Amino acid sequence: MHFAGKVWRLLVGIKDGLVLLFMLLFFALLFALLTARPSPAQVREGALLLELDGVIVEERTPIDPFAALLSGSAPVGEYQARDLVRAIDAAAKDERITAVVLDLDSFLGAGQVHLAEVGEALDRVRAADKPVLAYATAYADDGVFLAAHASEVWVNPQGGAFVAGPGGNRLYYAGLLEKLKVNARVYKVGTYKSAVEPYTESGMSEPARENAQALYGALWEEWQANVKKARPAADLKLVSGDPAAWVEAANGDLATAALNAGLVDKLGTRTQFNERVVELVGEDEWSDLPGAYPSTQLAAWLEDNPWPVESRRIGVVTVAGEIVDGEAGPGTAGGARIAALLDEALDEDLAGLVVRVDSPGGSALASEEIRNAILRHKEKDIPVAVSMANVAASGGYWVATPADRIFAEPETITGSIGIFAVIPTFEDAAAELGVNADGVQTGPLSGQPDPIAGFTPEVERILQAAIEDGYADFLTRVASSRQMSLEQVDRVGQGRVWDGGTARQIRLVDEYGGMAEALEWVAAQAELGDEKWAPVYLGAEQSTADTILRQWLVGEEEAGGRDVFAMLAGEQRARTSMIFTDAQRLLGTSGAQAYCLVCPSPALAKAQGERRFDGALARLVSFFAD
Repeated sequence: MHFAGKVWRLLVGIKDGLVLLFMLLFFALLFALLTARPSPAQVREGALLLELDGVIVEERTPIDPFAALLSGSAPVGEYQARDLVRAIDAAAKDERITAVVLDLDSFLGAGQVHLAEVGEALDRVRAADKPVLAYATAYADDGVFLAAHASEVWVNPQGGAFVAGPGGNRLYYAGLLEKLKVNARVYKVGTYKSAVEPYTESGMSEPARENAQALYGALWEEWQANVKKARPAADLKLVSGDPAAWVEAANGDLATAALNAGLVDKLGTRTQFNERVVELVGEDEWSDLPGAYPSTQLAAWLEDNPWPVESRRIGVVTVAGEIVDGEAGPGTAGGARIAALLDEALDEDLAGLVVRVDSPGGSALASEEIRNAILRHKEKDIPVAVSMANVAASGGYWVATPADRIFAEPETITGSIGIFAVIPTFEDAAAELGVNADGVQTGPLSGQPDPIAGFTPEVERILQAAIEDGYADFLTRVASSRQMSLEQVDRVGQGRVWDGGTARQIRLVDEYGGMAEALEWVAAQAELGDEKWAPVYLGAEQSTADTILRQWLVGEEEAGGRDVFAMLAGEQRARTSMIFTDAQRLLGTSGAQAYCLVCPSPALAKAQGERRFDGALARLVSFFAD
């Protein structure tokens, strides 16, 4: 009985401990629910502080808590470009905001179109006679681009700048697959459709190289033109022409080199930078910290400046990320999810529709599902426009074909009209291991396709014919949309990728412009006249649970700055993820693909996001794990 009593007391103790734990979690959750949404009361007179700790994206990805916990790292911070532009434009007009501060210490990048949109918004702040100040320990290309639009650019004396320009290497696996006896069977149409080359070649083909050189050359010209216009004093010829001599002239001091080239205005620590902001906006009377100044965070500012609500609404649906079959997203363009959003909006009295595309493509089946959903809106006789962001290629162009008008920027990457499929078979590997296949067939297709025994010639012919039919469908859709002949589309197709400027010349794009121009065009076509209207983003509501997870997983501590060496090491580590992505693309169960490989990786894909957990939930998990 004495032993049984001890066991009973142990069980009661465990029960009481679990009850206490769940009560703590309940009250923590209740507190988080009450504080998840920032209060407009947090808006203060002074500076709008934009701490861009992560990447700028078209559409923010919800956090998967289990994946984040298992990965052992916090998710990368994501900031929607449209939110940043709205916040900055509101700051330009609001008397409470006297300056905008860009904290780029942990900025991980953005697409070139998004950079240009945010940069133009910063220009509007400066045009309103309000200073814009930028600070970072180290600036890479994207940081240099954004900072160029500031009136004062500061860099830490232990930091610097590193301008590389677009382009770089990717991995090719033909030699590895040959050693592993894996046969990557490729079915494609398009001389320039290079998405299958990593599995069939040991290096870039000449057509792919020609296309990439033209594309990246155009993007680099646009990058330099934008930075030079925003910052005329910058000596980009020195920085990009002979970077080693540029750095050596400053005796290896990267911060001084950045100052000499006009990329930055001043060297200083964060405290010195903050003291400069105090000179402009005043001291924070509620803080005793050195260099403290009154500021408003982005979340509170957005809450204080919501999207306008009007009786006449123009729907906006976002196709962002790789296009895949199913319900994936936001941040990934799940065909079924986006089609459902569009169908749910059919019952709403929308004056028109804008399809915002920021996608390198993906599943041809999902692209067609989205296209058909857009066509159902056209059947209601409302104007439909497409606004292309950083990239709208392959499947991203497929979904643009129903548009009455296509808007793009010179930096937009588009085209890549082509289709492919790649299926691995293992007959050679099986034979090497002493595994043989044999059986009885009643016809040429019996037991086919067989990944172990290999494909018969009949299967090969059928699959290639199916891909050619898919390409013909793609050409037909583009020809009908752009009022071109099939031959004309084929000449600009063949998987070739174009910059936005060239795409306009060859009639794949109608005119230059972003979301604002697309919305204005739809409003004019809908004959709204003097009626007040506003955009409504379909399916864009952020859940409270996602906000809580961001607070708990990411935490409230500021990420430390990185010097140039740490910044470059992080970018190189991110390249290793390419191996897993390529392996998944080869071994996955994807169908026919309209995907652009030569398109630059999205900022989120390039960001390594290797922060350790420092949020409350992570600390709780770590406590019990220890």
